[in-house]
Amino acid sequence: MSICPNCEYEYLKGITICPDCGAALVDEKHFQKPPELSESDWEVVFTSNQDYEVEMFRDNLEAAGIGVTILSQKDRNFPVTGDFSVIKLLVKKTDVKDALNYIMKVKNEDTSSEED
Repeated sequence: MSICPNCEYEYLKGITICPDCGAALVDEKHFQKPPELSESDWEVVFTSNQDYEVEMFRDNLEAAGIGVTILSQKDRNFPVTGDFSVIKLLVKKTDVKDALNYIMKVKNEDTSSEED
């Protein structure tokens, strides 16, 4: 049995390339499953009630090689304000410092352009 190291899908013997992502398959004996991440591995670095703000930071942090996930408590069927509409941007605890530096840099540039 062959396994895709990216998708972790199993394929029949003889298939060498993952049809989903194009990665070379590895034999199941040599497959190393990445460690599972738990909730304690992530930390909130930014919150907003605007989708576009969180998505902008997510895209830029991912481009910088920082793993990001979004936790949205927004329910589009029932629009409300307050804690129920908070969208959180989380990064792995190992990347918190880099992510916060980037976010602060963007916020500082944003306020300095408003002053001009």
